[in-house]
Amino acid sequence: MLELREIEIFLVLAEELHFGRTADRLHVTPARVSQAIKKQERVIGTELFKRTSRSVQLTPIGTQLRDGLSQGYRQIQETLAAAVEAGRTFTGELTVGYSAAWCGNLIVAAADLFRTRHPHCVIQFRNSQLDEPLTPMRDGSCDLQLIELPVEEPDMVNGPVLFTEPRALVVPADHPFAARATVSMEDLADAPLISVTDQPGYFLDLHYPHRTPMGRVIPRGPSVTAWQDVLAQVGAGKGVSPTCLRAAHYYSRPDIVYVPFSDAPSVHYGLVWPVTGNTAKVRAFVQTVLEAAAAEAPLPENGSTGH
Repeated sequence: MLELREIEIFLVLAEELHFGRTADRLHVTPARVSQAIKKQERVIGTELFKRTSRSVQLTPIGTQLRDGLSQGYRQIQETLAAAVEAGRTFTGELTVGYSAAWCGNLIVAAADLFRTRHPHCVIQFRNSQLDEPLTPMRDGSCDLQLIELPVEEPDMVNGPVLFTEPRALVVPADHPFAARATVSMEDLADAPLISVTDQPGYFLDLHYPHRTPMGRVIPRGPSVTAWQDVLAQVGAGKGVSPTCLRAAHYYSRPDIVYVPFSDAPSVHYGLVWPVTGNTAKVRAFVQTVLEAAAAEAPLPENGSTGH
């Protein structure tokens, strides 16, 4: 039986009628072309080409073989090319979640880029809730999410950190902190801390600690389930709450002020998706988000904002 590569060599030689040009087109040596033709002639039992020092010509059986193989070989090439293209082009839907407006902006930019490469794939967006950020991925209604880190769950894959943001404290507009240029982690002991319900302990320890770096107890304020509830509670004077400084550009209100921390760790944002959903489509979208993040211009980092 003849291999596909040997059939290709025969068909190119039948077109070029020159061993050297055939070798150049196929990036092989003329000896390799000659060996392949000799093998074919042994398998078939007759000459396929008449060779002289001046020319190469097809024999009648060689012509018959060329005519019979050409159409089938073209169909094989077209089928393989279509399969490769299908493998590169994703179809169906991909649902992407995000936890904050600035995360949503990046996801939308990445989705626009992804659609240019995979126009048959529909991107859906989902804004996650503070109290259940991983539930949509666990119930299958969301494929991946751009979220505040850390996420230390055995059923989730952590992608790369996409960007980091300086941390700020949201305070009531009439609070003494509102007039300051910065606050420190120690200042958290002097105001009730509004936190989010139903978050894992490792997340609360980082974002809503119970003690300051010097060990002072941080008093607890109300615990809420949605970001707008955080802002409402702060605006009503019920306490303060940490966030990233960029929130001031998206969620400004007359009754709150965003005061930068002078010593708090930055907030890291990254992509997370289920272990069971670690598909080629998801990985391709992750790569697209990385490209979009690299091209995104950062927002200016102001001081106190919100009056």
